[in-house]
Amino acid sequence: MMLDDIRARIGDAPIALGMILGSGLGQMAGEMEDATSIPFDQIEGMPQSGVSGHAGALVVGNLEGVRCAILSGRVHYYEQGHAAAMRPALELLAALGAQSVLLTNSAGSTREGMPPGSLMALNDHINYSGLNPLIGDGGDERFVGMVDAYAPDLLARLRDAAQAEGITLHQGVYAWFSGPSFETPAEIRMIRTMGADAVGMSTVPETILARRIGLKVAAISCITNFGAGMTTTNNSHAETLEESAKARGAFIQLVRAYIRSFA
Repeated sequence: MMLDDIRARIGDAPIALGMILGSGLGQMAGEMEDATSIPFDQIEGMPQSGVSGHAGALVVGNLEGVRCAILSGRVHYYEQGHAAAMRPALELLAALGAQSVLLTNSAGSTREGMPPGSLMALNDHINYSGLNPLIGDGGDERFVGMVDAYAPDLLARLRDAAQAEGITLHQGVYAWFSGPSFETPAEIRMIRTMGADAVGMSTVPETILARRIGLKVAAISCITNFGAGMTTTNNSHAETLEESAKARGAFIQLVRAYIRSFA
C-alpha cells in the first residue's frame, strides 16, 4: 500500500499529531474514535517488529477532538542492526501532515527517587550506543543540530498537562543502549555519573530521524524497573511489560491531556 492508497483509506484531513507507542502501550490505539487501522505489513516499506508488546499498525483517528496518527509498535536497532529502521514510519507521519511527534518508551531508572511506575519527560538524551541513523545520508541536511532536540514548547505542554491532571511527571536525560541485552551494573554506575536519569533501547534514533525530517519531538518514558545493580533482582522483558501495564492508566491520562492542548 502506497501513500495515495493510505490517504484513500483514512481520508484527506491532515494529521495534527503523530505518536509512537512503546512496549505495552498499544491499548491507546484502540481508544481512538472513527479510527482506521492498517497493519504495517500492508504498507510499502514499513518496518516489521518481532517484539512482544509491539502490535505493528498505523492507526488514524480522533482523540480528544484532535486527529492523530498512532504507530502502534516500533522496530528497534537490535532487531535488524539498522539504526534508521523507523525512518519510513516517521516520513509517513510527516507526509500525512503531522508537525510533531510524541515518542514513548519503557525505560529503566537510574534515580532512586524515580521508581517503577513513574513517568519521565525527556529533556535531553545521550546516544551512548554511538550509532546514528543518518550515517550514509546525503547532503548538508544530515548535519542536524540537536540543541533542543526535545522541543521546549512541547515539554511545557507535557508539564502543564501533568499538572492539570495531578500526575507527577519527572524530567530527565535518557541514555540509549543498543540492546537487546540489558545493561550491566557497571554500565549503570557509569551512565549515572554521565548524567543519565533513565536508560533504554529506543527513541534516540527516532528523535534524530524526526529532527532530520522536520518533525518536532516530545517524548515520555514509562519507568518499568531500576537499572541493573540498583536492586537484587535481574531485569527482564516480562518485567517491562508487567510494569508498563501498571502505569498504563496514568500514562494514557497524561497523553490525552497533552493531546487536548492541540484542540
